[in-house]
Amino acid sequence: MEKTNTVLQRVLKMEPVSWVNNQKEDAVKLLETLPISFMQIKDAGDRLQRFAPFLKKAFPETEDGIIESPLCETPNLKEAMETLYKHKINGRFFVKCDSELQVAGSIKARGGIYEVLKHAEELALEEKLLSPDDDYSVFYEPRFRHFFSQYKVAVGSTGNLGMSIGIISATLGFQVTVHMSRDAKEWKKSFLRNHGVIVKEYDDDYSKAVEEGRKECAKDPRAYFVDDENSVDLFLGYAVAAFRLEKQLKKYGIVVDDLHPLQVYLPCGVGGAPGGIAFGLKHLFGDAVRCYFVEPTHAPCMLLGMLKNDDSIRVSDCGIDGVTEADGLAVGSPSKLVMKLERNLIEGIYTIEDKELYRLLALLYDTEEKKIEPSGAASIKGPLVTPEIPAEGTHIAWLTGGLFLPDDLFNKMYAKGKGLR
Repeated sequence: MEKTNTVLQRVLKMEPVSWVNNQKEDAVKLLETLPISFMQIKDAGDRLQRFAPFLKKAFPETEDGIIESPLCETPNLKEAMETLYKHKINGRFFVKCDSELQVAGSIKARGGIYEVLKHAEELALEEKLLSPDDDYSVFYEPRFRHFFSQYKVAVGSTGNLGMSIGIISATLGFQVTVHMSRDAKEWKKSFLRNHGVIVKEYDDDYSKAVEEGRKECAKDPRAYFVDDENSVDLFLGYAVAAFRLEKQLKKYGIVVDDLHPLQVYLPCGVGGAPGGIAFGLKHLFGDAVRCYFVEPTHAPCMLLGMLKNDDSIRVSDCGIDGVTEADGLAVGSPSKLVMKLERNLIEGIYTIEDKELYRLLALLYDTEEKKIEPSGAASIKGPLVTPEIPAEGTHIAWLTGGLFLPDDLFNKMYAKGKGLR
C-alpha cells in the first residue's frame, strides 16, 4: 500500500489508492481509553435478544427473531480473482453476506433496526406499558402499535439505512419519514412508500438530507431523529456483528491470533457500519484482526478526513463530485464519532472505481451466484490491494445490499460488469 504523503494528491484526482494508517496504535491499549466500552456492545446484543420474540412474529423469515447473515467460503471466487487479476491470494477467502440480511436486505439492518428498537423500548418502559421481564412479543400487539402511532421517527439516507429505519419503524407503528439525497435509487423510494413510509427527496447530497431531517425533528417533541453521522446506538448495533461473526468463525474452525490473522474489508459511506463492526472485532481479537475501509474514488470522505485530520471535511470542498453508482457509499462528509473512535484503530483504507464495482459484482455472481448492489462489491477487491497475509490467515469481504434489488436492475448491472471483463 502507498505511503500517506503520496496518497492525497491521487485521492484529489479521484484515482484508486491504497493507504496504510501510520497513526495506528495498539488496539488493546487504545480501546481502554475510548468512550464506548465492550459492556455497551454486550448490552446491545442482549437487547436484540430480548426483542427476538417480537421480531420472530413480525418477520417470520428471520431465524427465530435473530437477524443475521451467513458467512460463506468462496474458493471459486478466489480462484477467478487470481486468474483475472494475476495475483495470488494467500489464506482462505470468505464473504459475509449482509446482502442477504432479512428485513432490510443490507448491512444497515443491523444498526438501524437496533436503534429504533431501543427507542421503542425506552418509550414503552417510560409509559409503563412494559417491564424488563416481559416477553417482548407484546410489541406486536395492537395496543403497542396504537401507542407508537403518536410518535415520529425520521432519518436522512442515500437508501439502505432509510429502508432499515423505515421498515422497522412502520412495523412498530411509528409515523416515519426518510429524507433521501439525490443519490438514492428510485426503486428504494418506491419500496419505502409501499411500506407506508413518507419519503422526502432533495436535489443535494447525503449531508443535506441529514441536515433537513434533523431540523424538522427538532421542531417536534414527539419526533426522534436517527442521526447516522453521530449516533452511538447505531454504532453499537453494528458492533454486535462481531459477536455473531466470532461464532461463525468457530464453526469453520478458524483461529484468529498473531499467527492466523483475520483481514476484513468493510464498505464505508459515512462510517457508522464499518466503524461499529471494526470496533467490535478489535475488542474480540485485538490487532490479530486487521480492518480496512473501502470507499468509492468519487466519495472518499473518510479517507480525506483521516489524511487531513479534519472530521468536518466535505469532498465537494476538495473538488470531488461525490457522484458514484455505489449509492450507499455516496457520502460527502465522514461521521465525527467514527473519526474519533477509529482514527488510530483501523489499518487502512482503499478506494475503488465504479467500473471495478460492476466487474466484481458480475464475477461474484458467476462464481458464487450471489446478487449484490455495486456498493457491496467494494469489499471484494481487498485481498488484492492490501498487505499480504500468511497462508494460515483468513480474508473476509463484507457484502451489503442485494436482497430486495429488483431482478431487472441487477441484470443490467451484471451485463455491464460482464462487458467490462
